[in-house]
Amino acid sequence: MKTFIVGISGVTNGGKTTLAKNLQKHLPNCSVISQDDFFKPESEIETDKNGFLQYDVLEALNMEKMMSVISCWMESARCSVVSTDRESAEEIPILIIEGFLLFNYNTRVYEPPDPPGYFDGHVWPMYLKHRQEMQDITWEVVYLDGTKSEEDLFLQVYEDLIQELAKQKCLQVTA
Repeated sequence: MKTFIVGISGVTNGGKTTLAKNLQKHLPNCSVISQDDFFKPESEIETDKNGFLQYDVLEALNMEKMMSVISCWMESARCSVVSTDRESAEEIPILIIEGFLLFNYNTRVYEPPDPPGYFDGHVWPMYLKHRQEMQDITWEVVYLDGTKSEEDLFLQVYEDLIQELAKQKCLQVTA
């Protein structure tokens, strides 16, 4: 049984969750796992020299737990659908994993809001650092233009996914 896994990553508060949820609404047999659900408790988050909690680092996340949830999804996806020689693209289980540090190992409203200077002084520099690390990885990564509308981004990713699923279907039928 084939599965299709998509990663959506980018700067904090950049629309990843919104895009993932929109895709989930429109794609059959689609699940979403959000990295935001795997932050460690605040008591385990380090503070920088300016007094900001360091949420934008990998150490702030319980990645072992996240990987365990992903593994469980992969195992249940293999078992949940009976495999046939002529599976349609709609039957392929799709997992969308979204988060700000995926490739390094609804609009979000923060309550309480971030302290003044936190985004410019911490979030953006950490994003740039991690993006550079991502660019050094040889995986196929498609970068989205964050200045485009939410609808345009959704349509671009949705069309790319439909094309990839169609390729998967062709591969399965001829195999």
